[in-house]
Amino acid sequence: MSPSFDAGGLACLVALADTASFAGAADRLALTPSAVSQRVRALEAQWGQPLVIRTRPLQFTAAGGVLLRLARQWQSLGAQAARELGAGAASGERVPIGVNADSLATWVLPALDGLMRAGLREGHGIDLVVDDQDFTLEALREGAVLGCVSSVGEPLRGCRVQRLGVMRYVAVASPAFVAEMLPEGLRAADLGRAPFLVFNRKDGMARAWAKDAFGLRNVRLRERHVPSSEAYVAAAERGWGIGIAPLLQVEAALAAGRLQRVRPEASVPVTLHWHHWQLGSEPEADTRSATTPDTTLLHRIGDALAQQAAQALEP
Repeated sequence: MSPSFDAGGLACLVALADTASFAGAADRLALTPSAVSQRVRALEAQWGQPLVIRTRPLQFTAAGGVLLRLARQWQSLGAQAARELGAGAASGERVPIGVNADSLATWVLPALDGLMRAGLREGHGIDLVVDDQDFTLEALREGAVLGCVSSVGEPLRGCRVQRLGVMRYVAVASPAFVAEMLPEGLRAADLGRAPFLVFNRKDGMARAWAKDAFGLRNVRLRERHVPSSEAYVAAAERGWGIGIAPLLQVEAALAAGRLQRVRPEASVPVTLHWHHWQLGSEPEADTRSATTPDTTLLHRIGDALAQQAAQALEP
C-alpha cells in the first residue's frame, strides 16, 4: 500500500523552512503556532522519527529534509497544475533557488529580471538563497531549494544538471596598496604578510589562487573577511588587501584604474552548473519544442539562467 502524506503537514514544513520559526510559519499559513506544531508532530508520529529540531534557528533532521524536499516538489507540481487549469495568477507559487554571491552580484539578477516582473502579474515568486558555489548543492540535497547554481558538476539522484559556463577569478588590488605593500610584485614570501580578502570561512578561493599562482601545496594567508560580494570589491579598491574576484565583476574598476591585476598570468576558472529536481514527467532538454512546451517555473528559471550565462560567462 502506498504511503499517505498529509498535505497540510507538508505545507507546514515548507513554511518552517522559509521562516525558520513556528511563529513565522503560523503567520504564513494563517494558523496558530500550536496548530503548526501539532501538524508537524502528527507527521513525526506517522514516520516514527523527529523531523524538526526545535532550536533557534530551527533546523531539520535528515528525515525532515527528505519530507521537505517532497513538500517543495509537491507544491511546485500543484502550482504547475493550477496554471494549466487557468488558475496561475492565484497559485502563489514560490520557488527557492540557491546561488553564489558572486553570480548574484554580476549576472543572475539580469537573468531573472523578466521572470521576476512576470511574477507580479502571474502570482509567482522566486526566492534567492545565497551560499558559496561549493555548498549550494547541499541546500538542494536538503530540500531548502528546488534548483541551484553550483561549481559541482555531478548531479544528485533525481536531479538534472546543465553546464552554464566559466567564471574566471583574478587577483586584484588598489594601485596604492600595490605601491606600498608589493613594490616588487607579489612573491611567495609575501603570502603570509600581505592581507588577502576572503568572503567568509567557507571561501577557499584565495587559497586556491595562491596555490595555483605559486605551485604550492599548502598556503597560510593573512585573511580579512568581507562577507558581501559588492563590499568585497569596494574593500579591494580602498586598499584593504588583495581580492580574488570574478573578472566579470572587476572589469570596470580595472579599466578605470581603481584596481590593478596582481600576477595577471594567474587565474582560477570556476565552471558553474544549474541543478534542479526533476519534477513529474519532463521532456528531455534536447527534445523540448514549441509542441512540447516546458511550463514549469523551475524550468523557466533554468532557461533564463542559461541564456544569460551564455552571454556573461566564458564558454
